[in-house]
Amino acid sequence: MKLKSLLCLAAMLSPAAWAADPLPAFHGDARQSSVSGLSSGAFMAAQYQVAYSASVVGAGVVAGGPYYCAQGSLPGTVACMAGPPPQPAQLLASAKQFAAAGRIDPLADLAKRRVYLFSGTQDNTVHTPVVDAAASFFQLAGVPAAQIAYQKQLPAGHAQITPAYGNDCGATASPYINHCTWQGQGYDQAGLILLHIYGSLQAKASALTGHIVRFNQKPYAAAGSSLADEGFVYVPRACAEGEACKVHIALHGCQQYAGKVGDAFYAHAGYNNWADSNRILVLYPQTTTSSVNPQGCWDWFGYTGPAYAWKSGLQMRALKAMADRLVSSP
Repeated sequence: MKLKSLLCLAAMLSPAAWAADPLPAFHGDARQSSVSGLSSGAFMAAQYQVAYSASVVGAGVVAGGPYYCAQGSLPGTVACMAGPPPQPAQLLASAKQFAAAGRIDPLADLAKRRVYLFSGTQDNTVHTPVVDAAASFFQLAGVPAAQIAYQKQLPAGHAQITPAYGNDCGATASPYINHCTWQGQGYDQAGLILLHIYGSLQAKASALTGHIVRFNQKPYAAAGSSLADEGFVYVPRACAEGEACKVHIALHGCQQYAGKVGDAFYAHAGYNNWADSNRILVLYPQTTTSSVNPQGCWDWFGYTGPAYAWKSGLQMRALKAMADRLVSSP
């Protein structure tokens, strides 16, 4: 009888009863947000930085190319991975048109921003000339050379790099997180990204005091956005206790969404320990697969529609709304 009662109760509960909680809100300043990503997440990070340059203070681009590289077409992705990519000056001309029309923030804001770029010498997925083009684009768009950090000497495959977690350095394999050594030390890519963007930081925490929150992405997922039902955010204890915090958006790559690799990216990409001791909320939004996005990539070529690279793009405005929500508590 007890088993029957439990089954009846389960049948009576609506699907909403099992849904993740809403995205929480904390104290902070939305104008101090930043973004980084790997692969499709890297293209998206560059896209997001350019489109929201008035409020996004810096970006980390790990194996990604310049803004609007694919120019709105799937065939355009070939040159933006294998190279040679479109000329950065040509892409900048498009960005200037978008800015003049109010579709992205004024490009003059980029002069105040900081960008980290990375290309592994063993990366045969997104080739180094493509990342070179991203560096050139940002310089042409007004980011001073001193504010661009570019590492392209590690013998790394196509992956996010950590000091100790993941595959061997030269691998290109799921979950696309590799451990590499550089100059006798483990290469802490997440830390280098955050340090470059924000400047001096406290040393990363040796043990986490915060926690990962699973949240409901559905309110942000417009039809056709290819966003998963749930996302994740790392919440340092200081943020949970009411201190003012910043937001860093960390974007996974293709075939690296949680539905495919579990917690590999949101728990082990390396951001959380740095965030813990520096009052940074790390937002890990998630994609899912669809008929137009079979690998669960972020949209850097137009599968969500022609506005994909503008502030009005389905994924772009979703990311901005989530980041703003995280620091919206009065």
